Amino acid sequence: MSDKTTLIPATLRAHLARLRIAARLPPPPGPLGQNASRQRGQGLEFSQYRAYEHGDEPRHIDWKLFARADRYFVRDAEREAGLAVWVVLDATASMQQADLATPERSKWTVARTLAAATIDIAHRQGDRFGLLLVRDGTLDWTPAQRGPRHRDRCLLALLRATCAGTWPGMDALRPAWGRIEPSSIVLAIGDGFDPNATDFALQLAATRRDVRSIALTAVDERDFALRGACVFEDPETGARIEADAAAVAASFRANFAQARGALAHTLAAGGVLHVEHAVDQPPERTLRAVLGAGAR
Repeated sequence: MSDKTTLIPATLRAHLARLRIAARLPPPPGPLGQNASRQRGQGLEFSQYRAYEHGDEPRHIDWKLFARADRYFVRDAEREAGLAVWVVLDATASMQQADLATPERSKWTVARTLAAATIDIAHRQGDRFGLLLVRDGTLDWTPAQRGPRHRDRCLLALLRATCAGTWPGMDALRPAWGRIEPSSIVLAIGDGFDPNATDFALQLAATRRDVRSIALTAVDERDFALRGACVFEDPETGARIEADAAAVAASFRANFAQARGALAHTLAAGGVLHVEHAVDQPPERTLRAVLGAGAR
């Protein structure tokens, strides 16, 4: 399909058949998917009502109950289904950053490729998969389901998404605890610059979610081979700094390495598997490291 071809280059597609998503937490028993569990969803055996949330399918609304209560409710049911694999994608303004030499290879382009590949692997395994886009202080959900049509729905959401704004505060992230159930595998992809994103990953991991993290680095950030007078602008705040590249290169490299080391240490201490990925590196190597982790 065109969506898949656009997001996943042929050089990466050749590797996907050999990649697997392995759960680090022991899942409850269940027959479907390579990572199986019993969970609440749209199944056969009625369990309970819950309030409608953005992203739920209208066909699951109980319209008779709406007529009596004048509020939307969704019928939850218990079913046997594969463990959910969630991709949480940072779509804030800073993800638009691209290298001066290769402007077509931005963090956003690479992030969407990593996200699409993870969704494709989860689909092939028979597990459920969902997508959460965090942008402009809001959450854009594609609920966790399975099947080729749902894969296409997620890929289309990736193609249509744009970067804007900043990460929301923890109050706005509260719905995630109802949607991303315990024992889910969560892959967070971003640039590693926002403390709220780090706190979100840590809190998910502390409440029995199997959280992994990919922090994207531009080549200009890693190598800092800039020359002459430069103006550095924060795309999310608009703050600007003028500096001579040669004069600040050494201190920038040291500070950047220190910040990345601190991020890795903080996430590891909280049980999050963390991987750094420069945008010029092969994506299959990073996917293998972050998805195929052994049990902890």
